[in-house]
Amino acid sequence: MTRQRVNYNQIAPEYDDRYISPSLEDRGKALVELAAGLQAGRILEVGCGTGHWLGAMHAVTRGLYGLDASTGMLKQALSRKGPLRLACSYARRLPFEDNCFDLVFCVHAIHHFGDPGAFIGEAFRVLRGGGALAIVGSDPHRRRDDWYVYQYFEGTYETDLRRFPDWEALSEWMAAHGFGRIQLREVERVDHLKHGREVFDDPFLGKNACSQLALLSEEAYAAGVRRIEAALAEAEAREGTILFRSEFSIEMLLGHKVAS
Repeated sequence: MTRQRVNYNQIAPEYDDRYISPSLEDRGKALVELAAGLQAGRILEVGCGTGHWLGAMHAVTRGLYGLDASTGMLKQALSRKGPLRLACSYARRLPFEDNCFDLVFCVHAIHHFGDPGAFIGEAFRVLRGGGALAIVGSDPHRRRDDWYVYQYFEGTYETDLRRFPDWEALSEWMAAHGFGRIQLREVERVDHLKHGREVFDDPFLGKNACSQLALLSEEAYAAGVRRIEAALAEAEAREGTILFRSEFSIEMLLGHKVAS
């Protein structure tokens, strides 16, 4: 089966438009707290994109490394303040020596990796004893999400089921590669509600705002927008309104490399 991919070089200049708040989200705070607790001197983000999450780590250390397969995204990361050491490569083969990082993490990126299991093995290799791997994201297999995008844009949920590895599989891969003290916890609960036409103010409704929509053809995306418009028109005709909900859990799967 051909793997669908988002052209991140194309959407890189507008990617950070999704971060509408200057404050760091709870998932970012959880990563900073983890790094501080580990007293991490060298940190690697895999799938770092524009460097949004790495930027928060300057409060912990200046030894920050980012890896991404998109040169366009890395170009955006280079414009950030503070030192970042960046590499263009794939998660399945990290271009770093053994035992050199205290923390490896990825945020909403694991479903883009061609071989998530290989990435976990590579993370174990490059981590020092006592270091940790943190995978931050969500799991659509749990059917706990209530996101209007899945409702109005045909095939997005089914595509996510194919793209996203579930937490159970990731935990098993961690254990198989030698990680211990594996735990899964919620780090943020997203609960955004748009009333009626407020939905068009949602930064995640843009064609390239999230991978679910970026993977759609222009025709399929336009059809989804028309479904929203039709639902709004129907509600307005009966002097009612529609609520567009984005409610889902952001979790962190954490594993430690036991010090030898």
